[in-house]
Amino acid sequence: MLKVARVNEDLANATPQEILNWAWSVFCARVVASSSFQTQSVALLHMVSQICPDLPIIFLDTGFHFPETLRFRDELQQRFGLNVVNVQSAVEKAQLLKKYGEALYSRDPDLCCYINKVGPLQRAINEMGLDALISGVRRDQTRHRGSLRVLEQQETGLLRIHPVINWTRDDLFDYIERNGLPAHPLYGQGYTSIGCAPCTRPIRPGEDERAGRWAGTSKKECGLHLDWKKIKLRGERSG
Repeated sequence: MLKVARVNEDLANATPQEILNWAWSVFCARVVASSSFQTQSVALLHMVSQICPDLPIIFLDTGFHFPETLRFRDELQQRFGLNVVNVQSAVEKAQLLKKYGEALYSRDPDLCCYINKVGPLQRAINEMGLDALISGVRRDQTRHRGSLRVLEQQETGLLRIHPVINWTRDDLFDYIERNGLPAHPLYGQGYTSIGCAPCTRPIRPGEDERAGRWAGTSKKECGLHLDWKKIKLRGERSG
């Protein structure tokens, strides 16, 4: 049985490449990564292509992405030879709009994210029989992420693995520059953090990199990196 606390001590100062290599060697067919395919995703995706190119990369195709994001996903898939798995909600976009109207994302963004992101990822992980999920979050992004460790064991049994958790924004862009990696097409227009188009805007001068997500609300996380057990209960009641 994996001793998470002990492994966290061993990996506390490990490089992202070392953490990724550990995850692949321990879990192999029982681990996947999730990616939003934005500029901040590129470094980890590049590492995957070098260390474990067969690792499935789940992309949550909500039906509300910027066209530029879909093109960037396809570009990186081809350039890096990634094993991308596109996952969609069980609720088709037309059904969603018919039931909740055009602006669920503004009336109840948590429910919108549960239907289009959290629920589909949970379903995919269960169907694939997975034990671990890799994601590219960093401690300097949000207050919640600031408390995360390299490994986080969830009540559901899923182990979350965060290879770049110790990186800063400067570390990320230093890696991108050193390796000549591309940026998302909208990054130069101020879209420093990109999710679904209806709830993402460019940041303004002086704002932090995630200020354009769910602007005007207190929401900071889509839910993918939170306690799924609690989110599932809320989503089932709201749905």
